[in-house]
Amino acid sequence: MMKPIAENFIDRLKTNQSDKERKKIRRYFKADDSENRVMGVRMKIIFDLAKEFKEMPVNEIAKLLDNPYYEARMGAVSIMDFRVRKKSVPEELRKQLFDLYLNRHDRLNSWDFMDRAAPRVIGMYLYDYKKPRDILYTLAKSDNPWERRTAIVSTAWFIKKGELDDTFKLAELLLDDEHEYVQKAIGTWVRHAGKQDEERLLEFLEKHAPEIQRTTLTTMMENLTKAQKEYYRNL
Repeated sequence: MMKPIAENFIDRLKTNQSDKERKKIRRYFKADDSENRVMGVRMKIIFDLAKEFKEMPVNEIAKLLDNPYYEARMGAVSIMDFRVRKKSVPEELRKQLFDLYLNRHDRLNSWDFMDRAAPRVIGMYLYDYKKPRDILYTLAKSDNPWERRTAIVSTAWFIKKGELDDTFKLAELLLDDEHEYVQKAIGTWVRHAGKQDEERLLEFLEKHAPEIQRTTLTTMMENLTKAQKEYYRNL
């Protein structure tokens, strides 16, 4: 295998780029091209390369985050995610990756960066080492919508472990958020929490349904009965 450094990862991406894929990916971006330049590499290839390069040193992952290409930064967060999945990874390294994600959040400007890495790089670290979760509430108050999305998406790991409090608390804080992808995250993760505890979901809806944006409310209620959906829509 090639040495797991940023330069070699970029070279491998370049050998797999195509104009067809570039046009396909480009359609999903609303941001300026200077912020999200696209090579044109399929997501499966990025993930496979990330697995292959998962031993990449933290300083080299940081170089990928500095890269202007979307695929390089997606590779960075994917490497981080695959790395922390190993139980043998020491706390010190997981803390370094946790800090790298948060300190370079300015380089994460698409919803899928959060979904790819926040649950394990942020949420799992906080859960496994019983760290204070204040950082999530700080992120929820950020002017950066992607940081606000990280706050709610990180609770995915807590939900997996049966802990729902932070998901509902953060959802309450973010209900008035005007950003589309923050609202989508609220709807998605409250719905997942509701799978674990439907009564808790119904209590949340009883209290907040009138103030929840329509599309977010619909997402939250996907697993409810038709009668329940009608009831909460009419509150």
